[in-house]
Amino acid sequence: MGRQSIHIFLDDIRAASARIAGRVLKTPMVQSPVLSQLAGVPVYLKLEHHQTTGSFKLRGATNAVLSLSPQERARGVVAASTGNHGRALAHAAKAEGALATICMSRLVPDNKVSEIRRLGADVRIVGRSQDEAQEEVDRLVAAKGMAMVPPFDHPAVIAGQGTLGLEIMEQLPEAGTVLVPLSGGGLAAGVAAAVKGLRPKTKVIGLTMERGAAMKASLDAGRPVQVEELPSLADSLGGGIGLDNRLTFAMCRDLLDEVVLLSEEEIAGGMRHAYAVEREIVEGAAAVGMAALLFDRIRLPGPVVVILSGRNVDMELHRRIINGAVSLTTEEAA
Repeated sequence: MGRQSIHIFLDDIRAASARIAGRVLKTPMVQSPVLSQLAGVPVYLKLEHHQTTGSFKLRGATNAVLSLSPQERARGVVAASTGNHGRALAHAAKAEGALATICMSRLVPDNKVSEIRRLGADVRIVGRSQDEAQEEVDRLVAAKGMAMVPPFDHPAVIAGQGTLGLEIMEQLPEAGTVLVPLSGGGLAAGVAAAVKGLRPKTKVIGLTMERGAAMKASLDAGRPVQVEELPSLADSLGGGIGLDNRLTFAMCRDLLDEVVLLSEEEIAGGMRHAYAVEREIVEGAAAVGMAALLFDRIRLPGPVVVILSGRNVDMELHRRIINGAVSLTTEEAA
C-alpha cells in the first residue's frame, strides 16, 4: 500500500492528536458484561458519544479549522452535513472566532438543525440529498472564497477522526477487532489507519445501514458510485461519498477487513440495548456495532471494541424506538 492510494498515515494522526489536545475530550472505554457474554470474547464500548458536541465529528472539524491560516479562517468555513459534522464545525469555528456556514438537506432531523443554529452558524437547507447541499457549498466557495471543510474526504478531517483510533489502542493495546460506523468513510479510514499503523493484525470492520449505503455500493463496484439517499434510523450514515472521492474510498478499500450491513430492525435493537442494558442514549448510527453483535452478524477475534459514535438523536424518536418502534414515521421519512 503506497502513498498513491493511502494518503493519511500514523504520523499525520499523531500530529492531529497534538494539535487538538485540550480542545476535545479523551472519551472513556468500558467493558460490556452482557455483550461480552453474548459474543464469547471481551467487548468494550468506546463512549465517543460523550464527546463535547455529542459525536466524534469534533475531532476532525477541530483539526481542520486549526490547520487553516488566520486569513482563511477570517473568510469563514463552509460544509455540507447530515448534522453531526455541521454541529462540530460550528463549535470548532466559534472557538477560533470564525463564522461557519452549514448546508444541509431536508432529510436532516430538526433537532440537529436547531443545535447548529444555536451555535451561531449560518444554516442553509437545500434539496433532499447531501449532494444537493454540496452544490450550495461549492457556490459559496466560488462566490465568497470561504474555506470548505468537507465532512469526510479531507486530509485534516480524516487525521482528526483517526485520533479516536489512537485512543482506542492506548486504552486497549491488545484489541483484536474494532467495529466502526461507516458512511463517507472519514471515521473508518482514520481509525483504520491508526489501528493498522499500530497493530496491523487487528481487524477493522465497517458497519452501516442497508438503506442507501454509498460506501458499500462503491466498494462492491470498485469505484465511487451514487446511490439513492433514503431515510434511516441511522441518518448520520446517509449521503454519498462523492464521485470524485480522493481519499476515503481508497483507504476504506485497502484498510477495512469487511463491511456489514444492518437492517432498520437491527439498528433499532441496538438502540434499545444501549438504553436498557448499557444505560446509554445513542443515535442509530452509533448503534450499528452493538446491533451486529446482538444479532450475531459477525464472529470476530477479541477483545472487540465497539465505537459508539454519537448521541444526537431526536428524543421523541428515541422514546418510540425504546417503546418498540422499528422505523421512522411517515412524516419523518418524508
